Amino acid sequence: MSKSRFVFDKFAKLIEQGLINYKDISDEIISILKSKRDEIVFKMKLASKEEVEVLHKRISKLEKKLEERKKIKKIKRVKK
Repeated sequence: MSKSRFVFDKFAKLIEQGLINYKDISDEIISILKSKRDEIVFKMKLASKEEVEVLHKRISKLEKKLEERKKIKKIKRVKK
């Protein structure tokens, strides 16, 4: 009985270490893939999501100003 207990303990330790190693390896693979992704994005000179949102806001403000100026010009033409 003690021999079977010993075997089960060793088997449990082996499985536990395998799971720990699997988690470490998967975390390492994920970090490598993320760094490769960042490297590719940097090489392609892509903008981040935050930068794109800021640019969209700036464009919408400029479009509003442009529309306002067009309306003002139309009003001035009508008055003449």
